Amino acid sequence: MKNPLGIKDIAKMLKISVSTVSRAFRDTHDVNPETRKKVLALAKKLNFKPNKNASALASGSTKNIGVVIPFITNYYFSMVISGIQEEAYERDYNVILYVTNDHVAREQNLLENLSTSSLDGLLISISSDSSTNDHFEQLMAKGMPIVFFDRVPKDIDASKVVQDDFAGALQATEYLIRQGYTRIAHIAGPENLQFTQQRLNGYLQALEQHNMVIDPRLIVYSGFSQAHGATDALKLLALPDRPDAIFAANDRKAVGAIQTIKQQGLRVGQDIGVIGFTNDPIATVVEPNLSTIEEPAMEIGKRSCALLIRHIKNRDFEIQDMVLPGKLIERDSTKRSS
Repeated sequence: MKNPLGIKDIAKMLKISVSTVSRAFRDTHDVNPETRKKVLALAKKLNFKPNKNASALASGSTKNIGVVIPFITNYYFSMVISGIQEEAYERDYNVILYVTNDHVAREQNLLENLSTSSLDGLLISISSDSSTNDHFEQLMAKGMPIVFFDRVPKDIDASKVVQDDFAGALQATEYLIRQGYTRIAHIAGPENLQFTQQRLNGYLQALEQHNMVIDPRLIVYSGFSQAHGATDALKLLALPDRPDAIFAANDRKAVGAIQTIKQQGLRVGQDIGVIGFTNDPIATVVEPNLSTIEEPAMEIGKRSCALLIRHIKNRDFEIQDMVLPGKLIERDSTKRSS
């Protein structure tokens, strides 16, 4: 019986070393792209498939990537995970999911007790009450490659992939101004989150550029749920000079605001305009349909995964900050006319 082909045969045919063939299959950073192309082309022609388990064992790699997220039922994070999984699958990596339920204590406990020997790297979106970087820095000090996405910590020397929160908020607020709204409120996320501050800054910048009064009473901080949005809107409507528009930190909060506005006998759009941030499917279900800033969730997942794999394969790969643009989606919740 004829012995099956091995990487030694591939190396002999191409007149290169066995180690080069092995590194080409693992797509390491120190292999010439043309050489890798030749190796893969010959392997395909010969219908040769390398033993991934043996390759991983030889390289010290587990081919596992850990993903730490606050929620699993959230539409945005489900799209990010889809992007991560798609990219990981293309690169022959497995994804292991960890959910913190948006609690820093659970996040810290999870990372402090994580078996780093079973993972090649981590993708992390921090919990909304995360206020320290110690548990992240301890892992990085052990040599664990980490890329943060969406919710990222301040003052940490690591790669990050985020949407352009500042530009998106600026665009949303300016759109409300163009629609003729003059007293615009912002129902924000938790105050300590970096992207909460970025969206707040974009909102404030738009008001300043259009010489509009900034009223601190029109800025309300809370969580990200629909219930939070409803409560925030109720506070704003109780003001003696209520707002005529609301920019919400996410679509769930915006939907909560719409419900409150309607319950108070006011018309969404005509009396109070509402715009969100995400483009959650709920935006097209609520009545009236919600205007929003669409976040590139799938692309954030793909980019963050690809960037992490670069760090895994080359520990000297430079730290990068990727900022991806959003897109304005106009719907009925910001139309002033019937």
